[in-house]
Amino acid sequence: MGSHRRLAPSSGFNRGAGAALCVLSAAAAALGAVPANAAPHDDTKAEVDRLYQEAEKATEAYDKADETAGTLRREVSQAQDRIARQQDRINSMRESLGSLAGAQYRSGGIDPSIALLFSDDPADYLDKASVLDRIGAHQAGELRELQSVMRELAQERAEAADKLAELERSRKAVATHKKTVERKLAKARQLLNSLPYAERAAYDRASRGGDVPDLTGAVPPDARAAAAIAAARSALGKPYVWGATGPSGFDCSGLMQWSYAHAGVHLPRTSQEQRYAGHQVPLSQAQPGDLVVYRSDASHVAMYVGNGQVIHAPYPGAPVRYDPVNMMPVSSVTRV
Repeated sequence: MGSHRRLAPSSGFNRGAGAALCVLSAAAAALGAVPANAAPHDDTKAEVDRLYQEAEKATEAYDKADETAGTLRREVSQAQDRIARQQDRINSMRESLGSLAGAQYRSGGIDPSIALLFSDDPADYLDKASVLDRIGAHQAGELRELQSVMRELAQERAEAADKLAELERSRKAVATHKKTVERKLAKARQLLNSLPYAERAAYDRASRGGDVPDLTGAVPPDARAAAAIAAARSALGKPYVWGATGPSGFDCSGLMQWSYAHAGVHLPRTSQEQRYAGHQVPLSQAQPGDLVVYRSDASHVAMYVGNGQVIHAPYPGAPVRYDPVNMMPVSSVTRV
């Protein structure tokens, strides 16, 4: 395949957490021959291709920031729960210590020797004094524990404040990267719309995908790979939605994560992380179920299904579909 893809007008971007944009920029061959007088538009196509790749890089940054924000949100919530529990514990300990202090004050208002002298039952007084001594020792232990818990609470609050500040920075990064992606994709759409009708129609045909390839003899190596491939096949025809992990829409890494989840395997969220989700093998040794990662920046990922074919979520406007494994430069193959 060549080096250009059509980006169909999008109805809006997915607002959830994200994943790699994975815009497919290798479809010129699918367009067929173009008239000789279309040569002046080659620069336009090259610019669209460049915008796609820049959008992919911005999306990887978006995905990472969004993933970090999600992790931080969970950590902040957990920290707030721990702080609430520690505060309840401190309040309870203070109440207990207050009761002990009141009892000691009431019983300690008379000098012990005088109280013993006037006691009707000196033995009973001595028994009570012994209990008060033990209460005093217990109170001292309670005070030490209270001080320790209060120090822990202060530390928890400081850590929570740090995480909240980090979360805010991550939220801003998410917004910045999202704007970058949207701006570049909008520019790509504008350029594609400037092409002559015949070339736009060719992009339309490429975006609809091809026929089901011949996968005779392409047998998955194990039940896990078979389950992942079956899930990916069930997603054929579903739309590309950047940042989506199914089941109604997918981006490239979202489709891989969703498919392998059906096999009981949790994959990382981004295509860059999925690259290292197993051990790497040469393309010549690829087996059905392997992850095929594209470009040196690992900005696109697909699932190998055998006979030189992959299933992937190509780019906005194109559905989940089959394509040749060599549709763009392969950077690595990962066996999960």
